[in-house]
Amino acid sequence: MYIGKTLFAQLMEFMPWTSFTRIVARYGGDKEARVLSCAEQFRVMAFAQLT
Repeated sequence: MYIGKTLFAQLMEFMPWTSFTRIVARYGGDKEARVLSCAEQFRVMAFAQLT
């Protein structure tokens, strides 16, 4: 059995999260978010595309 990171976790390591956070803050992306933050929403949509 493989004991390591999943493919999705490996792909998310390539995402420049500091840049993503800066852009979200610049444009007020999380301003009116009720349930999921922009980063969480991005992860969900990326996972959906991967599957």
